[in-house]
Amino acid sequence: MKLSKLMTRLGTESAFEMLAKAKALEAQGKNIVHLEIGEPDFNTPSNICERGKKAIDEGWTHYCPASGIKEARAAVAEYVAKTRSIKAAPEQVVLTPGAKPAIVFTILALADPGDEVIIPNPTYPIYESATYFAGAKPVPLALREEKGFDLDLKELEAALNGRTKLIVINSPANPTGGVMAEKTFDKIAAMLKKFPDVMVLSDEIYSRIVYEGKHRSIAEWPGMRDRTIIIDGMSKTYAMTGWRLGYAVAPVELAKAMDKLAINMHSCTASMVQIAGIEAISGPQGDVDKMVAEFRRRREVIIKGLTSIPGFTCIRPRAAFYAFPNVKALGLKAKELAEFILYEANVSCLGGTAFGNFGEGYLRFSYANSVENIDEAVRRIKEALPRLKAKPQAAARKG
Repeated sequence: MKLSKLMTRLGTESAFEMLAKAKALEAQGKNIVHLEIGEPDFNTPSNICERGKKAIDEGWTHYCPASGIKEARAAVAEYVAKTRSIKAAPEQVVLTPGAKPAIVFTILALADPGDEVIIPNPTYPIYESATYFAGAKPVPLALREEKGFDLDLKELEAALNGRTKLIVINSPANPTGGVMAEKTFDKIAAMLKKFPDVMVLSDEIYSRIVYEGKHRSIAEWPGMRDRTIIIDGMSKTYAMTGWRLGYAVAPVELAKAMDKLAINMHSCTASMVQIAGIEAISGPQGDVDKMVAEFRRRREVIIKGLTSIPGFTCIRPRAAFYAFPNVKALGLKAKELAEFILYEANVSCLGGTAFGNFGEGYLRFSYANSVENIDEAVRRIKEALPRLKAKPQAAARKG
């Protein structure tokens, strides 16, 4: 069988590849500490689960409009307006099975072959994958540690040109845990006045997992509401990764285009899940507050632990649940070091290059795991690292 050339344009997520390797080791009897997957280790709040069950009993088990049930779109519009201090209408909302389709639909609807999409790097790999799939050109914009992993505005200005169709923003960010400064949004909004056709995809999936200050969206800035596509969802905030419920809030014309893509791709998002989603964003938020407080506690534990490891330095993430330590002093490629840590320390993490070339010299650890497991992971890495010098080829082992 010969696959289409189109398939060669699609990338993947290394987190799932590393998870598969870790699972293979577990099948051999190894005890693995999982710090690779970006998934809250909390149960979905009970009120959401009960509403989902009730929705099934009520008959929410059939097709619905491709963009979503009217009541769910209205609830999302109200939630986004309240949490971002902007105006949002139900006809701007497109509900999708997870946030990924909303990201891909945005890029497919806006970027033609030959267009350019400016993408931060290191970042979530699906932006680049979807851009290649559309036949457009990803333009990487380096996020550097010395700038707190914020955008370099001079480099952004240099990257903008007549072929630019879209700028991707991910704040709070995966994998760095960084948050863009408000002055960065000031500059971007001013800069884009010279480029009236450039849109902004603002991925805000970690908007509620912020440790200091309040989440801000670039859509709040003057002139940016009608140029911004907000991407968000229930997976991270409400520990609903398996429910698959995300959304885009976009200009009406683009929302209609995304509706057409939804019809072609998945028909609609599961009806009972949308009803549970209404409960998630409209019901009690106490479980979210407790989860964020626990992530804040774990952040301090993992930063203290990682910085105690020889060769590791790590700035404190301001949001999400990822630590992104600098490991350049160890002199090994990031992917090789991650594999060494997996096979020699039985700790599963990701090399920074899983998120782009500018992630070289870094690792990503998800602290969506218990304090006890985080401490155990640090202990194991400390114990294994002396073997790195003794057996420099160990990282190349195949599991």
